Amino acid sequence: MNESVVTGNALDVRELPTVVYGHRSLMWWGTLGMMAIEGTVFALAVMCYFYLRSHQETWPITAPPPDLLWGTLNLAVMLVSFVPAHLAKKAGEDRKLRSAQIWLSVSCVFGVMFCAIRVMEFATLNTRWDSNAYGSLVWLLLGLHTTHIVTDLIDTIVLTVLFFTGPLDGKRYVDVSENSFYWYFVVATWVPIYLVIYWGARTT
Repeated sequence: MNESVVTGNALDVRELPTVVYGHRSLMWWGTLGMMAIEGTVFALAVMCYFYLRSHQETWPITAPPPDLLWGTLNLAVMLVSFVPAHLAKKAGEDRKLRSAQIWLSVSCVFGVMFCAIRVMEFATLNTRWDSNAYGSLVWLLLGLHTTHIVTDLIDTIVLTVLFFTGPLDGKRYVDVSENSFYWYFVVATWVPIYLVIYWGARTT
């Protein structure tokens, strides 16, 4: 890395990079802070789920557990989607335009696929959001995660369009890196939420 030098009484920063990635980027710290806040929200919702469950004789309340098919399928889709997200991140940090275009496009396909399956999940939860406390928490957890999916999918679609239409500068490649970094968070949070919603209702 090029270092700044002192010239007279002034600090010469002409040789410093104008675009940085990872922990050297303010965007990275901003994304990390948002993850911490949103992760706390997920954790509080999960705590509420188990708190209410501990005060009920039967769980779920007056409803069978959610069907496993669609939630498990979405778990598989989400885990596989980590691969194109990681490759898009790498392409962004290496500033490889063609690779970034390809893997951003693939990431969009996975995001759309996940949202389509999520519609089926909501239809097979076997409870309404206003049925009881159990139903409200299940819909809250799934709704919160869906919101994260949709917002990141929109961001990915916008980035993909920009990468095909241009013009591009170095900051756009940083956006690709941070978008993928956030997708890691979306994937990681779905695993415990899936276990809570689909298996928390099946264990005693």
